[in-house]
Amino acid sequence: MTDALATTPIHLALCGFGEAASAFASGWQRDIVASMSAYDEKIADAAERDALEARARSCDVVLRQSTAEAFSDADVAVSLVYADRAVDAARDTARVLKPGALYIDGNSCAPHTKRQAAEALQEAGVDYIDMAIMAPVHPRKEKTPVLLSGPGAERAAKLLQAMGMEPRVVGDKIGQASTIKLTRSIMIKGLEALMAECFLTARTAGIEDEIIASLEASDPDIAWRQRRDYAMDRMTVHGGRRAAEMVESAAMVAELGLFGDMAAASARWQSRLGELSINTSDIGTVLEALGKDRTVAHNEADTAR
Repeated sequence: MTDALATTPIHLALCGFGEAASAFASGWQRDIVASMSAYDEKIADAAERDALEARARSCDVVLRQSTAEAFSDADVAVSLVYADRAVDAARDTARVLKPGALYIDGNSCAPHTKRQAAEALQEAGVDYIDMAIMAPVHPRKEKTPVLLSGPGAERAAKLLQAMGMEPRVVGDKIGQASTIKLTRSIMIKGLEALMAECFLTARTAGIEDEIIASLEASDPDIAWRQRRDYAMDRMTVHGGRRAAEMVESAAMVAELGLFGDMAAASARWQSRLGELSINTSDIGTVLEALGKDRTVAHNEADTAR
């Protein structure tokens, strides 16, 4: 990669076109972008194809039918897939990317997973950058905070800045950005899992008002009902992706010689709610999907507000 990428029209391709990819694509400044394409393996799924194509059209992105179509002419590839697909995506892309291309890996993976992905791409002569997305991509889109690390991180930062992003370089080693991201995730996704276990239990036992009152008395600065609802929404909408991330967090903790018990348990809760095929912030709806009677422990305070 050369610094000219920050000023020369580039061909950019996205690996995966879910929430993060479409948010970035819809916000990126395109003065230096000659073309933008994407490949998502869900294109082969008839149930997913229409929504995927509509999302690509709304972002002015050309959706390709194969990895070769999307990446063979790309100067820059940005990977945004589930954590458990990151290495396979890197290896598939490495087979078709031209030497000298730049690969920005924004997946929520453990440092050792990022290094595995980097190895496949570096063997193909592709420059690899570890990128960590540090907040939800909505509503800030391209302004969402991101961290970069790796030998080419400074040069990649210039390119992303030219596209309207605000990256921060945290080191020249692959895995440094991801270590920060996944350590933070132990707390953020772990709190979501705790919210689920606590409030599903409280609602089922008929004591949710008592629990909320006690929590509000102990920690009045926390909006407990709002945090509960937010956790339910995030886990039912994105639980599968979050679970894969927490598996990576647990692996990172183990690699450091510690115990990843909390991260591993969080992954199980995220997975359970993500598999319910509902998108909701409502505890009762979640209980119903779990096979519980949502009316058994209905809270008067919740229905009144």
